[in-house]
Amino acid sequence: MTNIKYDLFKEKFEADLKAKLNEQGADVTVSVNTVNKLNESYEAVTVTPKGSNIGVNIRIDNFYNAMENGRSYDEVVDKAVEDVKSGITQRPFFDIDSLSDYSQMKEKLSIEVVSAESNKEMLETVPHQNIEDMAVVYRFVLNSDDEGSASILVTNQLLEKMGVTPEQLHADAMENAPQTKPIEIKGISEFMADMMGVEHAEMMGLSPVASEDEKMFVATVPDKVHGAGVLAYPDFMDQATKKVGGGFYILPSSIHELLIVPDNGEMKLKDLEAMVKEVNATQVAPEDKLTDNVYHYDSQAKIFELGEKFMARQAG
Repeated sequence: MTNIKYDLFKEKFEADLKAKLNEQGADVTVSVNTVNKLNESYEAVTVTPKGSNIGVNIRIDNFYNAMENGRSYDEVVDKAVEDVKSGITQRPFFDIDSLSDYSQMKEKLSIEVVSAESNKEMLETVPHQNIEDMAVVYRFVLNSDDEGSASILVTNQLLEKMGVTPEQLHADAMENAPQTKPIEIKGISEFMADMMGVEHAEMMGLSPVASEDEKMFVATVPDKVHGAGVLAYPDFMDQATKKVGGGFYILPSSIHELLIVPDNGEMKLKDLEAMVKEVNATQVAPEDKLTDNVYHYDSQAKIFELGEKFMARQAG
């Protein structure tokens, strides 16, 4: 967004937000930054309380669009002030010094799997390993409770500060992530019953069925956050093979979970690919999208690959 109207709004919004917060007794620094996240980047006003290392980001485009849609400028600034104050009180509490102590932080390692293509620029700044057209990245989970979790992406800069190699990080993540965020693989009917409640699920005809009768399984982690990362766990393929009863296709439902479809001849690859594209286009938020591809695990040869590579290998 590079129009003059937006640039003028941004400049005035930053100044007025700081003035209002100061009027209300908040001792803060305010700056405009580009926030680079996996799958998205945006301009934000960052508000940091004096003496703190952690600030609150609020997206400028959200407030600009609110004004474009009829909200008055004063209303928009007042809403931003409330959001900042709320964000500051709800910031995760943790010892900032521990961030440079790898011996403590490695116990908090978790794994996220993202699209390598969509995150090409970001991946230049973070340690990662590629799996087909996806990339494994690493997070430190700072806190996690019923209201959500807070985590930070491990960057090359942070790793260098800690004095740790990418190889050591990966080895520790492979050991610790399955402990902090264990694999959960459930039949789709059981998964839906857990999400909706058993009675509601049964009303919709989703009665529990035996594993061998399930058409599809869901793989994730207990808190359902970045659950597709289980794909990189050392024993994921073995666990899934045991649950499914043989080889299988993997559909990247989102960065938070994977769908597993038994390779028993009932579903064709092109139909599964069409399903993934349709769901991604209509039901998955852009920031949660993984990829549009389907993958296959050959439990006999122990090979994980893109579905099209599996088909080519079979044909060859």
